[in-house]
Amino acid sequence: MKNLKTIAIVLVAVFSTASVVAQNKKINVEKSKIEWVGKKVTGAHNGTINFNSGTLVFDGKKLKGGSFEVNMNSITVLDLEAGKGKEKLEGHLKADDFFGVDKHSTAKLDFKKIADQGNGTYTITADLTIKNITQPITFELAVTDERVRTSFMVDRTKYDIKYGSGSFFDNLGDKAINDNFELTVTLFF
Repeated sequence: MKNLKTIAIVLVAVFSTASVVAQNKKINVEKSKIEWVGKKVTGAHNGTINFNSGTLVFDGKKLKGGSFEVNMNSITVLDLEAGKGKEKLEGHLKADDFFGVDKHSTAKLDFKKIADQGNGTYTITADLTIKNITQPITFELAVTDERVRTSFMVDRTKYDIKYGSGSFFDNLGDKAINDNFELTVTLFF
């Protein structure tokens, strides 16, 4: 009987310690940012998108999970000035030709598989949902004590964003827009 009590105490201590080690860290949505670059034959545009929320899951210092929600209404163009095309491009990006934010106001990213490469670098396989279409995506992620950083390419055509795509339309000439756009993400927690 005494041994059963000892075993029970040890098990409780082990499970209590395990639950304390796993830690959810909410991202600081004010400091965290997503920067985007979209290219076309005649140049490029860049801007930002804001987070609604996000959580990183750690076991000690090891990254174990993450999920994020992005506010698609926050798409901003940085390379154009007000009155010189900025509002027009932002409106077009928010329209049905691109992200259709009236119907799809959020995008989501959920980590599915994490491979620790050492030195705070991870290979992430995640589900990216844009316009209610979910596709897998894989990218490298660097983690420090207070931030996470990554850059990766997204093929917009996988999310039914075909406007100006040479993969779907002929004779676009210098009106063609690259299928891939780049996201650079910096998360602070």
